[in-house]
Amino acid sequence: MSRSVPYSDPKKVKANGIEIVYDTFGESSAPPMLLIMGLGAQMIAWDEDFCAALAGRGYRVIRFDNRDIGLSTRLDEAGVPSTLALLKAQVQGEAVPAPYTLRDMADDAAGLLEALEIQASHVVGASMGGMIAQEMAIHHPQRVRTLTSIMSSTGNPELPPPTPEALSILATPAPTDRAGYLEYAIKTWRTLSGPAFPIDEEYATQRAELSFERGLSVAGTARQLAAILASGSRREALRSVTVPALIIHGDADPLVPVEGGIDTADSIPGAELIVIEGMGHDLPPALAPQVIEAIAGHAK
Repeated sequence: MSRSVPYSDPKKVKANGIEIVYDTFGESSAPPMLLIMGLGAQMIAWDEDFCAALAGRGYRVIRFDNRDIGLSTRLDEAGVPSTLALLKAQVQGEAVPAPYTLRDMADDAAGLLEALEIQASHVVGASMGGMIAQEMAIHHPQRVRTLTSIMSSTGNPELPPPTPEALSILATPAPTDRAGYLEYAIKTWRTLSGPAFPIDEEYATQRAELSFERGLSVAGTARQLAAILASGSRREALRSVTVPALIIHGDADPLVPVEGGIDTADSIPGAELIVIEGMGHDLPPALAPQVIEAIAGHAK
């Protein structure tokens, strides 16, 4: 992929007691925009062309590996929770054990900004990343210029659950061998993509290969899922958020149904909601121009 904007190679900084790997697109003097990715997804899930296009709109785009994934610190000493046991506990209304919460992950993101000497940034999160971004707006409002939450939710337990097919993907750990992982990744995106935006299998395979080569963390993904389930609802806390908020969601999302986006927009005073017809739980290249326009326009 070609880049038409300045790019900084991946670097590692210490923040909130861990090491975080990040890279940047755009001029260092431009307004910063922090991108936070979702469950089990490395920073490269924010496509290079997507990041470069946002940077081309006048931003310093920063993407990073959340804790327990990619090249950032992995908390393997915390053990490996059973995904099925976690989901069962949630369904039964029991407390979900977790070595850390989404607020801890929001502290990581705020710590990254501090390490980079950034006082405040536009913050964009996808899926779990949207939940982390919401936690930042709640607990680190001084660090957040604007909030964009994509295909995410408030954690409200009364919201509709994933479809059985999406839940099956969530409950199945990724294989650790190359062939098995690539097959799993393609099956995952077939399940999660919306009817209007079927996956490009060549593109999806390339992204999966990159993720495999950087290094998988099946245990880390399980611990991140535990963090999501243990963190509970943000619905009431979001009512105190005063930063400008944009909520983007697909009406065909099988993993986080669109009601999650609607609930988020309803919970944040003055939030703008964009529902994209036929969009599932992914950000396919065909949707990139529309999403980039929305994010950049909101940040302006």
